[in-house]
Amino acid sequence: MEKDLIIDVNSTEITIALLEDHRLVELNKEKNEGRSFTVGDVHLGKVKKLIPSLNAAFVDIGDKKDAFVHYLDLGLNFTAFDTFAKQLNPNRDFSTFYRSIDIHNILEKEGKIENVLKPGQPIIVQIVKEPISTKGSRLTSEISIAGRNMVLLPFGDKVNISQKITEKAEKQRLERLMYSILPPSYGVIIRTAAEGKKAAVLDLELKMLINKWEESWKKIATQKTPQLLFRESSKTTTVLRDLLNDSFSNIVVNDEQIYSDIKEYVSMISPEFEKIVKLYKGDAPIFDHYDVTRQIKSAFGKVVPIKQGAYLVIEHTEALHVIDVNSGTRVKTGKDQEQNAFDVNCNAAEEVARQIKLRDMGGIVIVDFIDMDSGEHRNQLLKHMQELMQSDRARHNILPLTKFGLMQITRQRTKPATELDTQETCPCCGGTGKISSSILVDETIERQISYLVQEKQIKSFTLIVNPLVEAYITKGIFNSIEKRWEKKYKCSIRIEANANLPLLSFEFIDKKGEKVSID
Repeated sequence: MEKDLIIDVNSTEITIALLEDHRLVELNKEKNEGRSFTVGDVHLGKVKKLIPSLNAAFVDIGDKKDAFVHYLDLGLNFTAFDTFAKQLNPNRDFSTFYRSIDIHNILEKEGKIENVLKPGQPIIVQIVKEPISTKGSRLTSEISIAGRNMVLLPFGDKVNISQKITEKAEKQRLERLMYSILPPSYGVIIRTAAEGKKAAVLDLELKMLINKWEESWKKIATQKTPQLLFRESSKTTTVLRDLLNDSFSNIVVNDEQIYSDIKEYVSMISPEFEKIVKLYKGDAPIFDHYDVTRQIKSAFGKVVPIKQGAYLVIEHTEALHVIDVNSGTRVKTGKDQEQNAFDVNCNAAEEVARQIKLRDMGGIVIVDFIDMDSGEHRNQLLKHMQELMQSDRARHNILPLTKFGLMQITRQRTKPATELDTQETCPCCGGTGKISSSILVDETIERQISYLVQEKQIKSFTLIVNPLVEAYITKGIFNSIEKRWEKKYKCSIRIEANANLPLLSFEFIDKKGEKVSID
């Protein structure tokens, strides 16, 4: 699988598009003027209010909405973090004091929040879920600092190896190596990317992560609350840190400063990939050049087309996300109705998995598949969906289909789902109504042509469109969209313009001069 990372930088935000085989699978946005309250950020907060009934507390981290931490999210090593936050001061020797703290004084699993926290108390916390709607950030006191090859755990004392590293000798090598270079009162989780890495590489990264944590000590010593101690890496470096591998072919960015930063970061974590980092200097917008704009318009609408005339209808609510699978213009009658439903559902599952990751849907996702009578088909669809979701970095759980054809997916929710308005102001009504994205008109027409030729076996017809659309699809003598359609579907198409048709409307007329119904 070939991966491309396309980064569009403008004055207000940075948009990062991840393409797999030139198909958009992930879209991230980051404010250019600075981020706030992002997953992974570490703050020195102040306990504002205890909620004994929930065994939790509200914490002030500088946001308008108070953040939330549950007793179980304090972590086993909370006592060490608590001592460090309360007693560290500018007059102490930071390193000596850090090493002197007892890390084996473990927090009770069944304890009460009121026995541990009190209003006004300073507390070191990390954001695990961004503010969503009326809710503030979700916090943890189990601080972890992620790198490419490892995750640093302050006040830890163990080395844990990723289960995806299966070779026993390699696991033993990594464990011995980390124990030999790990300072006291630190633990690590070795990530899959560390497999086969040299000692010098791992030692350098460990020192960088420790330095990041220790640089925050001066801020903690001031006892000023609330304040940001350090940030998680930017979205760009996070994607590169977690995903960069041999399948990446291009990392393209349109800003010189960001280009230099990325090149420096890549040369540090994986020097062999430095050559794939490129600066875009084209005249056209970078997303237009790499066909990202069109894909965004197509993927983020309420109705998302899939193979062979089928489509998805996606609705977002406060409580859950709902995806309805429709067979559309695909033949739904005959002896093979069951097989037809199974085929549509399998094609739909591929797009559902892509949409969940692309829109970053969290919480509960309900997928209404087309009803199938066969138990074997339902099991096959479940396995197919599980395979498609394996590449998803967010924790998730997929339940079997109910007797009503509903599949429930629960997925880790760390931020609001990505929603983009792909509609445009109607040129006819001047904004009192909306039309679907005009850039997709040729795709819409092509889907109907495919249906006419393949399902209705109509090989010759007239297409009537608005004059503007007619000019667009007939532009070019040999390489026009019209000629491409005729060659692809082996049919004869005559294009006529009708100024009375709305911009995105079109009609088909058969050889007898009768209007062809598309239903």
